[in-house]
Amino acid sequence: MYSLLHTHIERRIHLSQKERALLDQCFTPKKIRKHKFLLQEGDVCRHIAFVNSGCLRAYTVDHRGEEHIIQFAIEDWWISDLNSFLTGSAATYNIDAVQDSEVLLLERASRKTLLESVPKMERFFRLLQEANYVSSHQRINDSLSASAEERYLAFIKTYPLLVEQIPQSQIASYLGITPQSLSRIRKELSHKR
Repeated sequence: MYSLLHTHIERRIHLSQKERALLDQCFTPKKIRKHKFLLQEGDVCRHIAFVNSGCLRAYTVDHRGEEHIIQFAIEDWWISDLNSFLTGSAATYNIDAVQDSEVLLLERASRKTLLESVPKMERFFRLLQEANYVSSHQRINDSLSASAEERYLAFIKTYPLLVEQIPQSQIASYLGITPQSLSRIRKELSHKR
């Protein structure tokens, strides 16, 4: 249950057996069925989630009822409404399962315990936040300057297995284009190959 999390963390820092045991105590396993929520907009986010298997998405819904997908989280990724988690404010994102998923949840109090007991976890989370910051800014830059085709090719590179596993409408939402535009892009790319 925790081996993927251990491997994920060990890529950045080394933990002793005792530290790994404490880590395991701080995380709570949870299964989330497809289409079920981990978090709903307006609720306070009580945990950050490490994805052990499956796929989740974070998204907002605008005043017209259209979804805008901010992030997909696949196996070995993290997902949360970090602003809500850190400040206790209402969540701005919905997070639900795109596929049946298993996650490991880290609640705020458990995170505090972990950081106090295993100081090098501060470094781990700092490195994680830095990578998230860089990725988020690249996504913003791409959404402002890259063509729809370039954004789709970047999506394929980032999420190669998801392309055939999730609805085209969700990919289009993530890219900020219509499903019809995505269909046209896919058709044009298939002719180029």
